Amino acid sequence: MEALTVKKDKSVKTKKPSQKLSGSAALLEIFLAEKVETIFGYPGGAIMPIYDALYDYQDRLKHILVRHEQGAIHAAQGYARTSGKTGIVFATSGPGATNLVTGLADAMIDSTPVLCITGQVYAHLLGTDAFQETDVINITTPITKWNYQITDATEIPAVLAKAFYIASSGRPGPVLIDITKNAQLQIVDFENYQPCEHIRSYRPKPIVRKKYVEEAAKLINEAKKPFVIFGQGVILGRAEKEFARFLEKSGIPAAWTIMGMSAIPTDHPMAVGMLGMHGNYGPNVLTNECDVLIAVGMRFDDRVTGRLDKYAKQAKVIHLDIDPAEIDKNVKTTVPVWGDCKETLPLLTSLVQQKKHTEWLQKFRDLQKQENEICIYPELHPDTEILSMGEVIDALNELTAGNAIIVTDVGQHQMVACRYSKFNQSKSNITSGGLGTMGFALPAAIGAKFGAPQRTVIAIIGDGGFQMTLQELGTIMQGKLDVKIIILNNEFLGMVRQWQQLFNDKRYSFVNIESPDFVQLANAYHIPGKMVSKREELKNTLKEMLAHKGSYLLNIMVGKENNVFPMVPQGCSVSEIRLK
Repeated sequence: MEALTVKKDKSVKTKKPSQKLSGSAALLEIFLAEKVETIFGYPGGAIMPIYDALYDYQDRLKHILVRHEQGAIHAAQGYARTSGKTGIVFATSGPGATNLVTGLADAMIDSTPVLCITGQVYAHLLGTDAFQETDVINITTPITKWNYQITDATEIPAVLAKAFYIASSGRPGPVLIDITKNAQLQIVDFENYQPCEHIRSYRPKPIVRKKYVEEAAKLINEAKKPFVIFGQGVILGRAEKEFARFLEKSGIPAAWTIMGMSAIPTDHPMAVGMLGMHGNYGPNVLTNECDVLIAVGMRFDDRVTGRLDKYAKQAKVIHLDIDPAEIDKNVKTTVPVWGDCKETLPLLTSLVQQKKHTEWLQKFRDLQKQENEICIYPELHPDTEILSMGEVIDALNELTAGNAIIVTDVGQHQMVACRYSKFNQSKSNITSGGLGTMGFALPAAIGAKFGAPQRTVIAIIGDGGFQMTLQELGTIMQGKLDVKIIILNNEFLGMVRQWQQLFNDKRYSFVNIESPDFVQLANAYHIPGKMVSKREELKNTLKEMLAHKGSYLLNIMVGKENNVFPMVPQGCSVSEIRLK
């Protein structure tokens, strides 16, 4: 009798039989299913089972050993911001977990998708003050989008699916999952992993109300002096093309927040510069002259608004945002346009009239000329032998043609870099915006390079911030990474010094900072470098740095008491911005 053969229908997915896996191995299988490529972490006792399992996954998951857990989460932020994916972090319990707190707070306020996995003591030891036990859930609740503690490995698939979904959907943010050691070791039946696509109590995108889109379009079409201010929401929504079409059809001048920078090229015809305390003169002054203010994916941060009781009181405000909590939070909205701007912007563009606000746009250009004469030309062409921060950024623009990723730390150098950097591509300006975390740039640049390996990554750091996380030079050395590092060294904690000069009668209280020989320090990590203090050396040395295959450090000595202008003094209206 002839044996019967049965042909399998390839269109029908057969369910994989369940397999016996430890909680740790199940976690890593989920990472593969979620297409995770890179993990930033530091091992320890409570997370050791996960690291033991990782030993067998080294060919499929890349783990970057940082030198401090803060470095891990900042690197994950840099990775997320350049790749558009969720950054992954491993840390152990107790001090390992608490070292993530600054980065979690930073990621929360800057809407960065990060998933942190922390090890925890055995479940039966919880609450006993066991070695390296800390209540990481209660510590991190205010600074995470969601957190959860797993004490039983059977929870791992469902909880991790939720974690990935929550971190990356809607307004992104950090998620922390704490896994007890027994759950990491526990053997479970692991079946097909199902990514999460819906949570009953969680709506990442509000329903778009077309009525409000129509009302917004009517206001825009009737406006004589409309003005667009935009933030990182355009980038997070992957709506750069939609946003550019809206600007080009409506002909409305547009200014960016520090986090929105690079969503459109800095030389876009409708671009009029940066908002905020050290932003450009025109956008700040004319905020209080526009008749319709259109805010896209930004949160009206105090550094953008100055005094709220004097902010754009003459204007009707249209606010496009994915997070309903931001509507009316700081600035009263005339028309709220809830929803993902990738969806709402095309709807709005279809209804706005094709216009050119030539005279209104010229007002921005005229104020820009004033700023050029009083602030920008002296900064880029100083009449002293001492280098300025601005001329370093200007020379860098010329050599990179606006195609590099610039990762900045926090301080004067950050404001100068954001003021003068030129960008042609989105996801190019990586900085700590809301929290203002010194020490951010070096580890974030490491992550940025993994997120965009084909692009040039340049970290621009002050001498103060560099010394907060300089141990991550070890991560660069071990990974043989190509990260360019520029220290703009003024031998001061520059931003604090500027405030003490202007508002505290030059009472320089503990802002003088002595530093090691940064070039020798880099050499100790097998990273070549140079110190630059002369103008005639600047361009050639920058060329040498950019041409070098691998990491390179430049310690550039700049003016000790140079200030960043324009500046909106604290407690003042944006229209009271000072040019000098």
